[in-house]
Amino acid sequence: MAETGASPLPPTPPAHSPLLRAEQFMWLTARVLEQRLFAYHFLNGSPDPVETALDAYRNEDGGYGHALEPDLRGPVSQPLHTGHALAVLDAIGRCGGQRVERVCRYLTSVSTADGALPAIRPSQRGYPAAPFIPINDDPPSELLATGPVVGLLHRNEVWHAWLFRATDFCWEAVESLEKSHPYEIEAAVAFLDAVPDRARAEAAADRLGRLVREHRLAALDPEHLDAYPVAPGYAPGEHHFPHDFAKAPHSLARAWFTDEEMARSLDHLAAEQQEDGGWPIGWLPWAPTTALEARPVVTISALRTLKAYGHFVG
Repeated sequence: MAETGASPLPPTPPAHSPLLRAEQFMWLTARVLEQRLFAYHFLNGSPDPVETALDAYRNEDGGYGHALEPDLRGPVSQPLHTGHALAVLDAIGRCGGQRVERVCRYLTSVSTADGALPAIRPSQRGYPAAPFIPINDDPPSELLATGPVVGLLHRNEVWHAWLFRATDFCWEAVESLEKSHPYEIEAAVAFLDAVPDRARAEAAADRLGRLVREHRLAALDPEHLDAYPVAPGYAPGEHHFPHDFAKAPHSLARAWFTDEEMARSLDHLAAEQQEDGGWPIGWLPWAPTTALEARPVVTISALRTLKAYGHFVG
């Protein structure tokens, strides 16, 4: 059992529980990385097998590729892949040391002139990618790519020169947002939840919360989704809910929503578990393999959110 990353005697959930159904889904469909992550989070697994599985996606340049982020195929390192890798390391308490030092060197090498990250570099051209992901010869810096990475590094107290300008970029981007979309707001929250200047973060989060409500970026009533517009460029029905912004009770975004709104959101999340035990992807599926690989990632995220709020029996 140790080879799977799970302990010899994991706790047994109640029969037909959401967790047991999800476990069967993971063993049936997930990549090795997500199987080991599931074992770590829910079966008393060790972090070591997760790191071993993640190494398969790492390149010599210190970045990550090989479809770690399923919507980007091919071997080349990309900032989105590398941000995904850092999130995995953060989740298992291994976001530090020489491994992250190498990642920071990669981030420095691919940053734009203003010291921040583009989402996709032109090296992706020639490899399959989701049709909704633009590939430009001179891609701009994006809060979408930079915010979560900067937040993760600050939360883990990583000290690297790359963080200085990247942090300044995130502050300017967050504090100048006037019109946005849900994924960009999520990236802003990931930054604000971890940046050291807590008073400034709280003020920025308060302003963003008002923007989210004013522009109806969060679907507050899952039973009346027609009342909430879908952001331009998103798939039909690609709504975002309070739990997407406040993934845990300690998030600054939790203050944006009433207890009743959050309860409805979590009930909706729990009800989205499908018959096979997994959760659906909310964005446009464009190839069978990418949808298959993304669903276990989404399933782990859903379970972690529900667990953070004490919303399911594990």
